[in-house]
Amino acid sequence: MSGSLPLLIDPEWLAGELGAPDLKILDCTVQIEPNPAGGAPVNRPDRAAFETAHLPGAQFADLVNDLSDTSNRFAFAVPSQESFAAAMSALGVNDGDRVVLYSTGNPWWATRAWWLLRLFGYNEAGVLDGGIRAWTAAGLPVESGPAPEPAPGTFTARPPRPLIATKDDVLAAIERGETCTINALPAANFRGEVGPGRIAGSVSVPGVGMTDPQTGRFLPLDDIRRQLESVGAFEKQVISYCGGGITATIIPFMMARLGGPEPLVYDHSLQEWASDKSMPMERG
Repeated sequence: MSGSLPLLIDPEWLAGELGAPDLKILDCTVQIEPNPAGGAPVNRPDRAAFETAHLPGAQFADLVNDLSDTSNRFAFAVPSQESFAAAMSALGVNDGDRVVLYSTGNPWWATRAWWLLRLFGYNEAGVLDGGIRAWTAAGLPVESGPAPEPAPGTFTARPPRPLIATKDDVLAAIERGETCTINALPAANFRGEVGPGRIAGSVSVPGVGMTDPQTGRFLPLDDIRRQLESVGAFEKQVISYCGGGITATIIPFMMARLGGPEPLVYDHSLQEWASDKSMPMERG
């Protein structure tokens, strides 16, 4: 289902492609910060980090505002087909371009952007392994300051593919017992030691457990396969979730790399599920 661009991009390979007219590089970094007034955390597009250091020629993709439906009461809700096309075009992306996505920290900001592209029918996209951390560790050059205004692109978003699970879909899956519902948050969140707990009947495959903490790069694919096989992800329909539909996207990204069945993402995830006290949850 992917195009000619590898799903996982090696920094040295990308360095050799810099300057190609069909190559578009997007920094997708978001910082989640405590809310000084209390309540839900604040999601902040990290333009400051981008302007401190970014890959040569990169643009900053604002996942909080431009690539989400800000009219929805849940953060990071999938945008409309039209607004997604407009946002990608404003970033200078054209149909047929190769789009490389990265972040300065956790890779799931990049996999979220990758999944949105996939949702709207665009497969010429990949994620930079290890993000800017691996890029600089390889001694590769960076730029600073705001990115120059790109020439507007012409990006076509197709009607969204059926890759989103709703609350009702998840509830029906629990009742049928025929679905592998994966919580991609850290194990402490899964157990309810942090946060509200987990969706009843779900299993734990933490996104953070798919990366090397020393390098920020993804673990070998065989290691990730074993993690997913251990919960039956290749035997049933998978629904992945997290707090707000971000870390959850690492599951479809890895399943695509492994050639496995296409998972669904519960887009609103626990921010919706846990707010409805009638929904079944577990701890421990």
